[in-house]
Amino acid sequence: MSVITTTATAIVTGGARGIGRAIAERLGAGGANVIVNYRTNSAAAETVVSAVENTGGKATAVQANVASVSEVRLLFDTAAEVYGAPSIVVHNAGITRFSAIADTNDEDYRDVFDTNTRSTFAILREAAGRVVDGGRIVVISSGAAAIPRANAGVYAASKAAADQLVRVAAKELASRNITVNSVRPGPTRTEAVAAGLTPERAAAVVADIPLGRLAEPADIADVVAFLASDDGRWITGQTIHAGGGMF
Repeated sequence: MSVITTTATAIVTGGARGIGRAIAERLGAGGANVIVNYRTNSAAAETVVSAVENTGGKATAVQANVASVSEVRLLFDTAAEVYGAPSIVVHNAGITRFSAIADTNDEDYRDVFDTNTRSTFAILREAAGRVVDGGRIVVISSGAAAIPRANAGVYAASKAAADQLVRVAAKELASRNITVNSVRPGPTRTEAVAAGLTPERAAAVVADIPLGRLAEPADIADVVAFLASDDGRWITGQTIHAGGGMF
């Protein structure tokens, strides 16, 4: 297990469910003090806080809509007040909407880019001035940005743009020894994904994954924990493909 310094303050956006929950719990188990960000589901966030505390760690749930610049600033303010300046920031929050380009309306386009791309810009901008020297920033991207698929154009573009922001931020923050990377999960067995997959569709998806199964949230969390630990100190400006060989 990659060990996180016990003095680390870690912010995990979208930390109440799915991959974000697994990341928050993994960083807490590794020794970080975790800010579990959520948008609306306070009960789920408090469950994550309890899970971290049950392993001997510390965690606090903080509500914020990361698509709002002012709320991103408040999120960082709260983290600093509770645990001190952040040394780890994991931006996991995002939304998925799928439709053909010809059928995508302006509102859906705006919502996807506000939540997935504009929020990445806001998080990176705030983190650039707040994360301690030697810190770690990780953005959760998507395998959709690597594989062009029908009906995923706007979503994939929003994630690809976020990946590019990561690569630029890595150059800009390197002088302070801050690493910035993104992780592209493949199909992952979150509650939302499981609810939308019929057995036939699940089998078809798994058939495209060389390692022969859907990822579990913990698989992605371990990759993030590695990047956030001292073991990942020499990796920056990279997009890590965590798709079981799918891309």
